[in-house]
Amino acid sequence: MSNLPNRRIACWMSEKKIQKINWSEFEETCKKYGFGLFKLDLSKPIESQGTFCVFLHKLTDIIASADQGDPKCANLIKKVEDYITTHTSVIVLDPIPNVRQLLNRYISYRKINSTNLHKYGIFIPNFCELRPTHSVDLPQQLNNARVTYPFICKPSLGHGSKQAHEMSIVFNEKGLKDCKTPCVAQSFINHNAVLYKIFIVGDKHHFVERPSLKNFQPCDEHTIHFDSGDISKAGSRNSLTLLEPHERVSKTKPDQDVLKRIAVTLRDAFGMDLLGVDVVIENATGKYAIVDVNAYPGYDGFPKFFDALVGCINNKINAKYDNKFGLIDLVQEKIDA
Repeated sequence: MSNLPNRRIACWMSEKKIQKINWSEFEETCKKYGFGLFKLDLSKPIESQGTFCVFLHKLTDIIASADQGDPKCANLIKKVEDYITTHTSVIVLDPIPNVRQLLNRYISYRKINSTNLHKYGIFIPNFCELRPTHSVDLPQQLNNARVTYPFICKPSLGHGSKQAHEMSIVFNEKGLKDCKTPCVAQSFINHNAVLYKIFIVGDKHHFVERPSLKNFQPCDEHTIHFDSGDISKAGSRNSLTLLEPHERVSKTKPDQDVLKRIAVTLRDAFGMDLLGVDVVIENATGKYAIVDVNAYPGYDGFPKFFDALVGCINNKINAKYDNKFGLIDLVQEKIDA
């Protein structure tokens, strides 16, 4: 049996992300539960920064840039991966190979499609990857995957740049010229402009309601370009999110059991503890559709997020060390209090 691990958490995030999360509050929460927290400096040797038991990171953009051929980012990721390989006792939230699954939307959508969620009436709208090929082949690619108009055209790369959020609504075949390949084409599901974001932290989850695209039909309209981040911000007021007067209906709360099933299933499928899932409810059928998934989301609106995060970390430590040290009960009592 290994000895009690040290209680230091190494964290790497961009400065912009750190400013958003209220670092001092995170530090205080860690201290409350007996953890030390420090910012890992990847410009220095990792070994020189002391031992730690957990590596918490938001390296998605760096990983994406490395995979796109950026040599500086590739060196940083290699440094991290080499350290993790030689320090197997370190718990990583989340493992870099698992995070890579989410960098490509087509790969992550296929992963969702391979789960058993369809047995419960939960689905991912039809999708396909449009590759850089002659435009005359695009209608056939869409037809083969049963992608219908209108569809959302999304960059294949799900992280790594502002372009990852630049999307289009394509209404007809004439609009195919606006698709910047490689991209993922996904049938648009009318959902009364309401999106549910499920925030997952280990075995806990919480959902928030956000604005979303209004209802659309196939038509002769020109392609509409938009930034998904702008559309679904809390409190966003955008012409693309405003329903027609005759479409406005009283809102009903989503089924908590369905959201829980989505959270538990996708956490297991991706082998990750920090996930965000975008879900809509189809107007015509009332079925739940998963329209996107991402690593380490913003968690805006998640109550006591830092407590949940530290609880998740503590649970993973205890699972690794067979709960030999009785730490889990102490932390869980504080979270439940």
